Amino acid sequence: MAILNLKPTHKPIKSYYQSLKKFQQLNAVNEGNVKVAFADLLTACCQQFNWILIQEKSIQLTKKKRIQVDGLLVRDDTLKHGIWEAKDSEDDLAKEVKNKFAKGYPKDNIIFQSPERVIIWQGGKQVYDGEITKPEALVESLKLFFEYRPPQIENWEKAATEFGERVNNLGEKLVDLIQSQRKTNKKFIAAFDGFSNICRLSINPNISDAAVEEMLIQHLLTERIFRQIFDNPDFTRRNIIAVEIEKVINALTSKSFSRNHFLEEVDYFYLALEEAAKTIKEYSEKQHFLNTVYEKFFQGFAVKIADTHGIVYTPQSIVDFMVKSVDEILRKEFKKSLSHKGVHILDPFVGTGNFLMRIMREIRKTALPDKYKNELHCNEVMLLPYYIASMNIEHEYLEATGKYEPFEGICLVDTFSVQEALQLDLFTPENTQRVQRQQNSDIFVVIGNPPYNAWQQNENDNNKNRKYEEVDRRVAKTYSKDSKATNKNSLSDPYVKAFRWAADRIKDEGIVAFVTNSSFIDNIAFDGMRQHLAQDFDAIYVLDLGGNVRSNPKLSGTTHNVFGIQVGVSINLLIKKKEGKKSQCQIYYGNVDEFWRKEEKYAYLEKCQHLGGVDWQEITPDKKNTWLTAGLQADFETFIPMGSKETKAAKGEVTNTIFKLFSNGVKTNRDVWAYNFNADELAENIQQAIATYNEQVRKWQDRQDKSVKVDDFVTYDDTKISWSSTLKKYLKQGIIVEYDQNYIRQSLYRPFSKSFLYFDANLNDRRGQFPYIFPTPDTETENRVICVTNHTQIPFSVQITDIIPSLDVGGRPGQCFPFYTYDEDGNNRQENITDWSLDTFRQKYQDEAIAKWDIFYYIYALLHHPTYQEKYADNLKRELPRIPYAPDFHRFANAGKRLAEIHINYEQQEEYSLTFIENNEVPLDWRVEKMKLSKDKTQLIYNEFLILADIPPKVFEYRLGNRSALDWISDRYQVKIDKRSDIENDPNRLDDERYIIRLIGQVITVSLETVDIVNNLPSLD
Repeated sequence: MAILNLKPTHKPIKSYYQSLKKFQQLNAVNEGNVKVAFADLLTACCQQFNWILIQEKSIQLTKKKRIQVDGLLVRDDTLKHGIWEAKDSEDDLAKEVKNKFAKGYPKDNIIFQSPERVIIWQGGKQVYDGEITKPEALVESLKLFFEYRPPQIENWEKAATEFGERVNNLGEKLVDLIQSQRKTNKKFIAAFDGFSNICRLSINPNISDAAVEEMLIQHLLTERIFRQIFDNPDFTRRNIIAVEIEKVINALTSKSFSRNHFLEEVDYFYLALEEAAKTIKEYSEKQHFLNTVYEKFFQGFAVKIADTHGIVYTPQSIVDFMVKSVDEILRKEFKKSLSHKGVHILDPFVGTGNFLMRIMREIRKTALPDKYKNELHCNEVMLLPYYIASMNIEHEYLEATGKYEPFEGICLVDTFSVQEALQLDLFTPENTQRVQRQQNSDIFVVIGNPPYNAWQQNENDNNKNRKYEEVDRRVAKTYSKDSKATNKNSLSDPYVKAFRWAADRIKDEGIVAFVTNSSFIDNIAFDGMRQHLAQDFDAIYVLDLGGNVRSNPKLSGTTHNVFGIQVGVSINLLIKKKEGKKSQCQIYYGNVDEFWRKEEKYAYLEKCQHLGGVDWQEITPDKKNTWLTAGLQADFETFIPMGSKETKAAKGEVTNTIFKLFSNGVKTNRDVWAYNFNADELAENIQQAIATYNEQVRKWQDRQDKSVKVDDFVTYDDTKISWSSTLKKYLKQGIIVEYDQNYIRQSLYRPFSKSFLYFDANLNDRRGQFPYIFPTPDTETENRVICVTNHTQIPFSVQITDIIPSLDVGGRPGQCFPFYTYDEDGNNRQENITDWSLDTFRQKYQDEAIAKWDIFYYIYALLHHPTYQEKYADNLKRELPRIPYAPDFHRFANAGKRLAEIHINYEQQEEYSLTFIENNEVPLDWRVEKMKLSKDKTQLIYNEFLILADIPPKVFEYRLGNRSALDWISDRYQVKIDKRSDIENDPNRLDDERYIIRLIGQVITVSLETVDIVNNLPSLD
């Protein structure tokens, strides 16, 4: 049961009474004024449930009768929670209640309120009538109103909660049934094979049998919803794709299988769904309700599909803003409109059809029949949303014209593979004709919400995004080719492909309107993309809606993000014109307050209506194709680069950079397996993975079916192995891996957190240059590496190490600059600081005694300098550090040498003396499970036995990224059990039980001295 967390002492209650008092003082106690205070109170309560209070709302009771209520409380799924009617003190509240009911007001859950009194009706009965002049009574009435659930809604909530797990089990049973019938049911075998073939020829030439089975299951589980909720019994006869699938289902049911009997166990879900839907009168609300069902279905049944396709419903305020903006651009830039003949419109990722429906409402009714028949187009690759979009769009047309017409502009096809698919015979003759007609149309507007997932998190999910020959080639040839970034993985995101595809699709002129992940605006990996967008279009408008939880941990995805996701979101409007000579692209940027709640962002879009209501700032990209240059310091470009891609790749003598070689830390792609605090545990885990891998190699070599793909062949048992694309490549090559205990090395996993690493070419996905930086344990005694973490999501940080660092050693990927490099056997030691930089420093400071180690330590100190980190913070988020010449070289070099000494040898430093608060009720215990700092950070709760007190505040001034050194220790040194593999990583040492206690004191000592050294560094001026 949902509980309203509200007490008489809470702020919303106090604010309500304070507002009433002010109104009384101003003698402004009429209904129009006093209801504002109660509306604010209701809104505050709604936020606990993610509901919305819509004021002055018109509600349809019957086809011919509507009422206007003061407030309607609407849930995320558009089901109505309740109605609010406000009156002032002069009104007879009981009399007003009778009047409203006489007009047909519903008695399901309605609250009548005046400043002194509340009357509540629920389920056809009066359940509350009392004064609310005292806070306790007001809270009681509000809890009654908010916590009530009509039976049909209560049943729906219960069914929806259980549906995910039940439908998943049902889906598995259907898979078993289909697979067994494919062995024995000849009629079904023929129908399934025929259907599979046309799927491969239309949607995806590489589509697996499992994916085809999933389509059948989606149809089986959802077609009743369409028939019942939308009162569309002819759905499976009218829809051209449903017709084909029904043929296969009929073959499946030709023997003993009965779909109705099979679905009996989830019949309660359908009944609850249908009963809840009966409370919805307006079709538009039914559409929204079905979108919620759609998302719940995918969350429960097809999690992988939801992940790769970014199943997210686009909020209506975003759709409205984008559609009206497109219409505004058409009028101002092209002297046309959405109604204009010849303006072909395409939503390439239609989802449930929301964009096209909104466009249809914007088109003049006299123009709609021709537009509907000839100039509205959309694609969908997934069956369930394809069904929903078909019905939604067709019903929208019926509502507008009073006439049913099938929508022939929708295609079941993968937008990115249309070019490839056109070379084949498509799904059905009708679908083929639709795709070909779309391809022959001069698309003028591309609008929609592209999928947004860059890559799967774990190869064991076997859930990679599909590769597309033509679109991938275009991205590689343009966005990727012209990017100066080292890491370009983000360019694999489907939304990036969508931009590339759309820019090509509209040809000489037109408009692209997408709502997407906003990372392309300022992330360094997208510099080539920004360059080409500016080349491809004449004007670009980007409205940044914020919500990037990863770069701002103070935000909440569900609270601040318009989609409820973790990445930032932007609305992007791009204009291409063919008339006249193309001038330099004009780029306009707008944004909202980062800390606005999503409801505030929706309200802002509604207020703006279209791009004309936004306060745009014209921006001028710099020579590196940076769009947002605010905060970037121009003099940063005049400093010496620590390293560059060009010099890293150069042969022979290197100039204009300090370090010849640099590298990411080690990227294992299986950290849980390849790292462990305990060397014996690590060895056991790795040997398990190797044994499983080698077994899979032998099975692969002995396989009978040579056409099977490795992704569909290998075992995905998380407790035995963790795959990566590289390891699968080695399997295909027949490479056998042998365990070698000499590959167990020391590694710096996070700041001041050492771990054992299995350092192996086969089981580490990318080792960077570390086979040449720390090839042997002996090299750790002499080599040093400066690791910098410059990333958009966290503040810049720097740390030094004498052992192999992980990829995310600073909390995010960074770069590592070694003093020495070697051959892979540890011989042929080379200094990595260039001779050019040595000569440059000596000449600058007129000091021939300067050595390369001096330069190395000078850099280490300078990168710690507060002025440097603060002034160049934005530059350091975009590129590798550049090093200025400070006035006092040797003071920096000496400071850097001392910093390096205490940071590398932190385990040898003196322990800081903390106060031990012991719990005498439990035995002496040095074991850590999970430490926690107190709110004021003066104490560290070590375990049930011990609290470490009197931590000096200055400790937290030494920060590495978004945490202090001590925060890193308390975070990393805990017992963790990985949920997927069941691998335990325990930092406690049986042979040194006080190690963690000692480490805490030593890191505090290091932190305090670091702060002192850094604060005493000379000025940079």
